[in-house]
Amino acid sequence: MDEADTAEYREPCAQCAAVNWGISDEGRFYCRSCHNVIERTREVMDMSFTRDSNRISWISSKSRTRKTDRGNVWMLCEVFQFILKNQADALLRLGVSPGFKDDVLSQLWRLYLQKSQQAYTRNPINSFKFKQKGLDSDSGSAADSVLSGSFTDTGSNLHSSADCNAESGSDRGRSGQSGTCSTASWKRSRSLMTMEKTLALIHLALVWSREALTLSDLLRLVKDDHVPYVTAYEQLPEEMKLCGRVALLFHIKNIPSHRSIHKMAQGLVMFLQLPAFPPINPQTLLHPTLLSLRYLTDANLPDELHRWVCILMDRADMANQKRHTLDLASHPALPLYDLQAAALIIVTMKVLFGLDDHTEWNLSNEAGSHDDLGDLFSFRRWYRLVQAALIQAQQRRNQDIARKQWKGKKPFFTDKRDKYFVMKRRRISDNVQMSLKKLTSRPAPVQDVAPSSFQFCWGSEDGSDGPSLQHMKLGKVVSLNHDVSTPSNFKYWHPPLRTCKPRSCTSHYSIMEPTLPRSFVWMLQLFSFMLDVEPWYLFEEVLEVERRVFGIKTPQSGQQIPIGGQNETGSNTKKWNRNCETKQDSKSGDPVRKPKS
Repeated sequence: MDEADTAEYREPCAQCAAVNWGISDEGRFYCRSCHNVIERTREVMDMSFTRDSNRISWISSKSRTRKTDRGNVWMLCEVFQFILKNQADALLRLGVSPGFKDDVLSQLWRLYLQKSQQAYTRNPINSFKFKQKGLDSDSGSAADSVLSGSFTDTGSNLHSSADCNAESGSDRGRSGQSGTCSTASWKRSRSLMTMEKTLALIHLALVWSREALTLSDLLRLVKDDHVPYVTAYEQLPEEMKLCGRVALLFHIKNIPSHRSIHKMAQGLVMFLQLPAFPPINPQTLLHPTLLSLRYLTDANLPDELHRWVCILMDRADMANQKRHTLDLASHPALPLYDLQAAALIIVTMKVLFGLDDHTEWNLSNEAGSHDDLGDLFSFRRWYRLVQAALIQAQQRRNQDIARKQWKGKKPFFTDKRDKYFVMKRRRISDNVQMSLKKLTSRPAPVQDVAPSSFQFCWGSEDGSDGPSLQHMKLGKVVSLNHDVSTPSNFKYWHPPLRTCKPRSCTSHYSIMEPTLPRSFVWMLQLFSFMLDVEPWYLFEEVLEVERRVFGIKTPQSGQQIPIGGQNETGSNTKKWNRNCETKQDSKSGDPVRKPKS
C-alpha cells in the first residue's frame, strides 16, 4: 500500500539520501531508513473508519439503498434487568452473601414486574420497546439468559402472593413482547422502573437479607463506582443499543440523595405489598446495638459509651426488634437504620456531656486535672483530633468529586443524527486533555482502594488519621451514686419537640441552626459527613429519638428536661440563645458560647 502511494515521490532523504519512503498512520511521509518525517502528506483511504475520524474516507458515487433494521424487539424492563444483574454481581464481588441475588432480589424483581403488569401476567401493559441493532438470530437469547438464568426461581415467600398469576402468564410475560409502544401511557404510569428505583429495590433486598450494608453504605459504593450506576449503560450487551428518548432514562447526571432513595423504597414496599421482613434482632448488624458500636469506632469515641447508648435505647423502647422490622400490618415505615444509630449516639453525648458549649469544656478541664495515668477521655482532646481528620477527609472528598468522570468511555447520544457532533466533541475533548497533561505536571495517579465501611482510620499505623481513643475511660463524666453509675451532668436541653405535619411543613433546621450550641452543630456535621447526608436530615432523626426518650408529644417551647430524677429546670432555651453569641476561645481554640456583655 505504501509503495503504491509513494511511487511518484522519488526525492532522496535529506539526512541519509535514501529513497525509501513510507506513510505513517497520520498520513505523513517518513524515511524508513532513518525515520525522518517530512512535511509532505497524503490522504489515506480507509473505509473501515467513519467520517468522524481524523482520516479522510472516500465515498463512491454509486447510490446505496438503506437496509431496514429488522432486529429483535427489546422491552424497557429487560434493559433494567441487565442493569440490576450487573449491580447485584458487583455487590456479590464485594462480599454480599450469594443468596441476596437469587433468593431475594430476583423474587422482588419478579413481583415488581407482575405488580406493574409488565410481565408474569395475562395482560401486560404497554411499555417502551426498541429494536435490536443487527440481524443475528442468536442475539435474542441474551434477554432470556437474564430473565431465566441469572434470576432463578428458588421458591421464596417473597412472591407467594404473585404465584397464581405468574405461573399462568409466565410464558407470555417473560419478555413482555406482547406490549406495544405508547409514550403517553408510559408517562402516566408511575410504576415503571427508573435508575433511582434500581437502588431502592437493591436496598430493600439488602434489608430483607439482613446484610451489613446500610443505605448510606450503598450510596457510597455507587459514588465510588464500585456499583455500576452512572455509566451502567456501558455494560449492556452489544446488540442492545439505546437511542431516542429511551436513552435519556439512563443518562445520569447526579447521585440520588439518601432521602430520595429511602422514600422510593418506602413507596415500593407499599406498591408491592410485601410480607413481613425477617426480624432485625440485636444480633443483626442492622440493629442499633451493633450499628452504633461501628459508628462509635469510626468516630473514635470510647467503647464505654456503647453501654450508655444501650441504656438510652432501652429507655426509648428502641431495642425491641419490632421497631426495626418492617411489617405493613404493625410497623409499615421503613426504618432509617443508619440515621437512628447516629442519632442515638448524639443524644447520648448530650446526656453525658451536655453539648451546650459549657458543660463539655468544664468536664474536659476536670478530666485534665485528674488524669494522672492519661487514660481519661477528654472532649477537648477528642474534638481537636477529630476536627483535624474531618477537615482532611472533607478535602479528599471534594477532590474526588472534582475528579469524578460523569461521562463514560462510550459516547452517549439520543439521536443518530447527533452521532457525528458527539464524536467530534469527544475527540476534541480527549485531545485537549492529552495536551494539558503534557503541558502541566501530572499529579500522582490515584490508587484504587478497596471499599471500607469506615470513613476514618484510627491507630498508630502509618497513614492513620490519629491515635485511637477507644480504650479511654469516661472518668469524671460518670459518677457513682448509691453504687450506681450516673452521669455527672443533670441537665438536658433540647429544641421544641412538637411534631409538624410532613405535607405542609418542612425542616426548621436552617432557622434554628444559628441559635443551637456550636458543639451540637459540629456533632451533627461530623456524623452527617460519616453518613453522607445533610445535617438537617440527621437533626430530624435526633428530634425523633428525643421524643421517644422523654415521651413528650407537645412540650413547651424550649423547656429543659431534668435528668437523673432531680427537679431542676433551666431557663428558657430560646431566651438563653438570644442572649448568647458564638465566639472562639483564643487560648484553646474550642468553640464556646458566651453571654453578651
